[in-house]
Amino acid sequence: MLASKLADEMEAGVPAVSVVIPTRNRAEYLAVALASLGSQVFDRPYEVLVVDDGSSDVTSSVVRDAGVRYARVDPARGLNAARNTGVRMSAAPLIALLDDDVFVPTGWLRALADGADRHPEADAFGGPIRARLEGRAPRACGREDPPITTLDLGASDVEAEMVWGANMAIRRGAFERMGPFDEAVAGHGDEEDWLQALRAGGGRIVYLAGAGVDHRRAGEDARLRALARAAYHRGRAARVTDERRGTAPGLLLEVRVLAGCGWHIVRYRCPQGAIMGAHSAGRLVQALSGGHGAGADVGGRQGLTSNSGG
Repeated sequence: MLASKLADEMEAGVPAVSVVIPTRNRAEYLAVALASLGSQVFDRPYEVLVVDDGSSDVTSSVVRDAGVRYARVDPARGLNAARNTGVRMSAAPLIALLDDDVFVPTGWLRALADGADRHPEADAFGGPIRARLEGRAPRACGREDPPITTLDLGASDVEAEMVWGANMAIRRGAFERMGPFDEAVAGHGDEEDWLQALRAGGGRIVYLAGAGVDHRRAGEDARLRALARAAYHRGRAARVTDERRGTAPGLLLEVRVLAGCGWHIVRYRCPQGAIMGAHSAGRLVQALSGGHGAGADVGGRQGLTSNSGG
């Protein structure tokens, strides 16, 4: 059981890595993530902390069965508040932040810790994020991006401008120096502002090619309608982020992109073009709304998500 394994490791002293998983109402996904973390091949002590952002499902039972640490934020305050809570409650000098809907291969934790050792100059790290659609997922033509967050910067470690919060690690010293994640930012760009400020202050981000995870959608969540609905909300949130940063394109360009998505569907007979179109439609609707109407919980029943990919 993961509980006894962690207890034995923690007796050795401060953990080498603290794995923090913010979650909200995604108990089935979380159970898979925790089971995969319990199968890590890693010879140093580590801890796993789940931060429950006001869930109303059986999340607490899933965490109890896994035997890992648990913290609850109630009422819900959003992804960055959960991240901040987890970082502050954790003990290791290296804090790994994972989304609750990932599957972690057995060598992930070792690759992450070894990579941090290889790159002592770096303050933050990321790794590959591979889309994994389980069940009756819509057909793709191969010309479009995956409908959920992915990251692939190649087969070798490389300095990166940005990584994604689905699979990200930061040094505790960097968190103490830069301060917490902005809890007012939700739905899109939640980790980006912090990482951009880190780089602006001279910090470095390194992509660790061997520390990859699978980003999952399963069951009804992997079907076209659910993916398109989530993409629409992410599109609205992405437009809000662009407007906040002063980088939002004009309405004409938003319309042209939406038209291009429609052409993609017709030209290639590609169902996943509808997902791209939904994202573009969300951006356009948000632009036309004049900055009003985008809720903070843009993921809907998908729960907590990070960046534009969901």
